[in-house]
Amino acid sequence: MKFIHISDLHLGKRVNEFSMLEDQAYILNEIFDIIQAEQPDGVLIAGDVYDKPVPPAEAVQLFDDFLVRLSNLRLQVFIISGNHDSAERLAFGSRLMGKSGIHFSPVYDGDIGPFTMEDRHGPLDVYMIPFLKPAHVRRFFPEAAIESYIDSMRTVIGALPLDPARRNVVLTHQFVTGAVRSESEELSVGGADNVDASVFDAFDYVALGHIHRPQRVTRDTVRYCGTPLKYSFSEAGHDKSVTIVEFRSKGDVSIRTVPLKPLRDMREIKGTYDELTRKSFYEGTDYQESYMHITLTDEEDIPDAIGKLRTIYRNIMKLDYDNARTRSNMEITATEDMEQKSPLDLLDELYEKQNNQPMSRDQRDFAQQLIAEIWEEEV
Repeated sequence: MKFIHISDLHLGKRVNEFSMLEDQAYILNEIFDIIQAEQPDGVLIAGDVYDKPVPPAEAVQLFDDFLVRLSNLRLQVFIISGNHDSAERLAFGSRLMGKSGIHFSPVYDGDIGPFTMEDRHGPLDVYMIPFLKPAHVRRFFPEAAIESYIDSMRTVIGALPLDPARRNVVLTHQFVTGAVRSESEELSVGGADNVDASVFDAFDYVALGHIHRPQRVTRDTVRYCGTPLKYSFSEAGHDKSVTIVEFRSKGDVSIRTVPLKPLRDMREIKGTYDELTRKSFYEGTDYQESYMHITLTDEEDIPDAIGKLRTIYRNIMKLDYDNARTRSNMEITATEDMEQKSPLDLLDELYEKQNNQPMSRDQRDFAQQLIAEIWEEEV
């Protein structure tokens, strides 16, 4: 039996004020093409379908179209809510859609049963555990000592009707201890949301969502598939993919990945304005279409740098400087002899502390002229 594992679509997301909907529509088409080629028995979508609890209409329409196309393939699709989703909104109509093979995790009520599939190796049970906080679980198990995320997950799994002799798969959306995070994920102070991987020992495969970097955690069958797109520049070096999981007899599981190529990649480049605007630098690359983080190393700020660079790099998301001024952490403090200094001397001192170098002769002449004009107007 074969499954495709995806998660963290974050439909409707904006990155640095850029809408990602066009990129998301493109990557869903890429995923659909992979699903058609692989012909799996099921698709596992491990949470964070949307980026917000109340997603924009365009995002809902995009996901609706994706699900309709999946239902036409006559396979089983399992979807859980993540921390960015509204469990109630995502579960709306789930009992009706289940007849079409589209299964949403219901709002957690303390009772999770499996969806059973059959092949020549026997039954395989799929369990769907949506994103849960300890408070969500505590209300249904008032006698249990639930103080942490790991307590809540142990309690939830302990209440499942698991048969260890059968093949068991679980979808869940949590931070499993040891996973490597990215900047685009929501973090809890001190790792308070950690769940130890040992709580999932009874499962043959754990389809995880929440962490954006594809990775295994403690063992190959406890896996984050990662986001299908890069959602921060901390992910610029990541390779995105979908995960293919194949089950044979109990304990015989194989895992592989199929790479995803985005409509626009995320790139980071660094250099002087003159270097980065030379045709020899950017021609033959994908920089002109990619989402760009550009770091200029010029000591002087370039007037309207982002506007000028955007004529070449159309999708600049972030522009900053790395020079003597930005590397200096010197604090500007008042001195006792300030009243004895001229306005030009004070400006010169301020400029040097901010930029780690004195004003040039031209800058001093311009500042002197400007100061004289201001003083004259006040008189």
